[in-house]
Amino acid sequence: MKRSEIRELAFKLIYSLEIQKDYDIEEQIDLYLENNQIEKKEAIEYIKDCIKGIDEKKEEITKIIENSLVSDWKIERISKVNLSLLKLAIYEIKYKDIPYKVEINEVVELAKTYGEDTSSRFINGALAKVVKDLEK
Repeated sequence: MKRSEIRELAFKLIYSLEIQKDYDIEEQIDLYLENNQIEKKEAIEYIKDCIKGIDEKKEEITKIIENSLVSDWKIERISKVNLSLLKLAIYEIKYKDIPYKVEINEVVELAKTYGEDTSSRFINGALAKVVKDLEK
């Protein structure tokens, strides 16, 4: 299983959690892994790390997302797909030292698959601002 495939699985779980109201994160991860028959150790560790890491850093990640938006946009306007992709990308760029070009390329591709027509441009623009801000 390639890293891009594992990243896509992580995105799907992030999205699932984004649309749920109340949940136990451990229970949801276990259910997701079981329901999707994910047994490869690397995939399990990666998904758990992303989900738990995003949850632990959610306030900081949310602030980074808010700062990446143009002035008339609010985080509530972002689709759940785009929000999930931004959370995954920001977590990996900021906390996992994944090269930002690789990360941006992969989440833009996921946006083309799962998002709206404008999702890939929106994600690309927001992450460009995030990277610029993080490099300061």
